[in-house]
Amino acid sequence: MKETSRKKIIIVGPAYPYRGGPSTYVSYLYRTLSTRFDVKVINYKLLYPDFLFPGITQFDQSKSTSLKVPSERLINSISPVNWIKTASRIKKEKADLVVFDWWQPFFGPCHYTISLFLKIRYKGRILFITENFISHESRFIDSFLTRLGLNNADIFLALSDVVYMELKKIAGRRKIYRSALPPFDCYVADNNFDRENSRRELNLQANDKVLLFFGYVRKYKGLDLLIAAMPQALKKLPDLKLFIVGEFYDKVSSYLDQIENLGLQNTVTLLNRFVPNEEVGKYYTASDAVVLPYRSATQSAVLNVSYSFRKPVIAANVGGLGEFIKDNYTGIIVEPGSPEEISKGIIRFFESEKEIDFKSNIEEYLSSSDFNKLPELFEKIINEAEGQQIRET
Repeated sequence: MKETSRKKIIIVGPAYPYRGGPSTYVSYLYRTLSTRFDVKVINYKLLYPDFLFPGITQFDQSKSTSLKVPSERLINSISPVNWIKTASRIKKEKADLVVFDWWQPFFGPCHYTISLFLKIRYKGRILFITENFISHESRFIDSFLTRLGLNNADIFLALSDVVYMELKKIAGRRKIYRSALPPFDCYVADNNFDRENSRRELNLQANDKVLLFFGYVRKYKGLDLLIAAMPQALKKLPDLKLFIVGEFYDKVSSYLDQIENLGLQNTVTLLNRFVPNEEVGKYYTASDAVVLPYRSATQSAVLNVSYSFRKPVIAANVGGLGEFIKDNYTGIIVEPGSPEEISKGIIRFFESEKEIDFKSNIEEYLSSSDFNKLPELFEKIINEAEGQQIRET
């Protein structure tokens, strides 16, 4: 019997050689959907103009990269002529579904134009995966650009309940599906670090109680709140240590001043740089827990990296974070915006660590992740889109 041809999906989004959460997510999306579909990634040849990018480089300069997926680097995010050419290129693919990865209002004009020129060819088959609805540090223009960028979507896929509820305000009769980020286990595969060796390399003692703040630093992530929480936590936990590991998009001097003013120089270690893939495991395996003291959030790639290492998190109950953390089970949830509450959460974690098997609980939680069901969900989305087309003809 002749095998039925596989459905074709085009993903419009960043992938290697770009670094960061959206690129990692698109790579996982490609790998997962490729088990059932013919998938092609339309990547960027220019993601952010250098003058708009606050970091040192947009590119993954790691020696070890396990998530390289094939892609066509085609999109220039600031060239309207390029957007029309990109749409023309996607039309030729004759796909069953076109998927846009949405995470940042900056891409509103680009995504609007490309999807506009695809509307006739792919009527009813343009899906926008929304990692965020509006950026964490939003302004009025962000709201406008978000609504513009999502305007031509026929279908939405929200990655958190908080984004789902925001989409309901603009979706009208358009359907919204739900999924989640996968555990970002690519760093686990690339590293052979263990707790003892990692701690030795980082000059930590075996009995130190080690917290990790990981990822790029911006005001909304609440690092200043975590630093302010340390003195109170140290009164109960004198062996407490904090590693701050990531590239600063804020002025690092303000955080260094805070650490010095609070007398935390021997307690807090700050590493201001983007950590390559091959080093990520060292910091996670050396740590007891990861802290997410965010002021706002939808979901967090750092959380998904933490879970991949089976590390519990101590997190503020903001945005969508509480959806993905079970209090006293996969981590500790604290009230947001308060150093005192963060301090209490840190103490509560270490007091409960011997009674709660966080590692096994995280493994159980991951086994039921919505991301595992993504191929079946996309099969349903395509079938329903096709059925709608038949009804309309």
